[in-house]
Amino acid sequence: MIRLLLLALLFTLSLHALSDNETINRADSLMKTGTKTNIFSAYNDYKSIYLRSVMSGDNKLKATSLEGIIKSGSALKIDVSGYIQDLEMLNPQGQTKKSYNSPMAEIKPAAKYKENKNIEIKSINKLQNAKFEEGALVLEFDQELDSSLIHNATSYDAKTKQHIYTFDIYSATLIKSKELRKAGINKIKLTQNRGDVLQLVVENSKKLAVTSTVESNKVIINIGSETSNLTVKNTVKPSHLNKNKVIVLDSGHGGHDPGATGYKGYKEKVVVFQIAKELRNILKSRGYKVHMTRDSDDFVKLSDRTKFANKKNADIFVSIHANAVEKSSAERVNGIECYFLSKSRSERAKRVASSENSADISDMNFYGKESFLNTINSHNIVASNKLAIDLQGGMLGSLKKSYDDVTDAGVREGPFWVLVGAQMPSVLVEVGFISHPKEGARLASLAYQKSLALGMADGIERYFINN
Repeated sequence: MIRLLLLALLFTLSLHALSDNETINRADSLMKTGTKTNIFSAYNDYKSIYLRSVMSGDNKLKATSLEGIIKSGSALKIDVSGYIQDLEMLNPQGQTKKSYNSPMAEIKPAAKYKENKNIEIKSINKLQNAKFEEGALVLEFDQELDSSLIHNATSYDAKTKQHIYTFDIYSATLIKSKELRKAGINKIKLTQNRGDVLQLVVENSKKLAVTSTVESNKVIINIGSETSNLTVKNTVKPSHLNKNKVIVLDSGHGGHDPGATGYKGYKEKVVVFQIAKELRNILKSRGYKVHMTRDSDDFVKLSDRTKFANKKNADIFVSIHANAVEKSSAERVNGIECYFLSKSRSERAKRVASSENSADISDMNFYGKESFLNTINSHNIVASNKLAIDLQGGMLGSLKKSYDDVTDAGVREGPFWVLVGAQMPSVLVEVGFISHPKEGARLASLAYQKSLALGMADGIERYFINN
């Protein structure tokens, strides 16, 4: 038995190293293509490896990932000064900064990377025109857009009595802020929110039906009153969706299983249950049918959670969790991320999944799970990926209104046992690192929980609108 365990451990470690190398190689290959979309993907790969290196304490891997972040981020005109400082401070095993095994061995200022002639890209989407066509606001850019770069959020300002609709378009810019006019709408404004984020804000005293679609290099924003008969292609009115959609919310852990215990002893099972209740209340107020896998501090087997969702004929299944790392890395690792079940799994996803799966391993052993995951039908994978993107965008959009240092840890694939067996699009949300001093304290805050829940509700609604 011990010998088998040792062999399994060695096998897992070998996969671990291979996965990190493959990810770095993939990112390096994407950089060589010189296209903006691929460089953006490479940037996310390098960031993923950087987070992995911080958690594992691998300084050599950290140096390589930092160099990749600086090179790709500079090409995309993203501020990477903090990563440059991190790399300058790194000196693994007494080596000098020039001894890293990397094509970027010498640390250079960000400006040098921007001048790299090997990268021939239009590094950012430039807004060329903004005008109304057939009742819709059309934002026309100089190149094709990826819909995953657009995040939206909805809120209400009780002081000004304004309904606020915000669209953040990442890796985009305009020459100067401008205000647009449309009859019946109080305010429509385009601004540069940060160096690489173009923001559209629509404000009105009455509630609106505001949706967006992407067509090649155009973002089409449909703005109309909820009672109007305005019709624009590819638009689905939210009012038609609120009556029959069934949503099952799953609070991670519970009962004898506390999940992660983080900053000041905050327990994952308590925090995620509170967020799930807030989300349930918001969704119900919008007209959705919502069920929860647990209504109290009870333990529910992982396999029974998706069985419950299947029995309720749910349209989507959302499992809510909080992440954590060891104490030595707690102050450095934070961020929100969403996972969907897929055959392709990164080592980071396996690490997170191992923590979330550990409470209930009675149904199938490790090798059985791996074999089962390889037989997953892909019919729900694409839909689950879309749901994860919309949830991630909704949470970030909501939180960044009040918290300017929220970290986007991305959308990922992972072997989460709680998602296996779901007959509908399903996502596992890691709402943040409960082990991080600032993020952990926020997760225990009612105001932060409500903002998270509002963002998740907006993301779910956006998913239903677009699908």
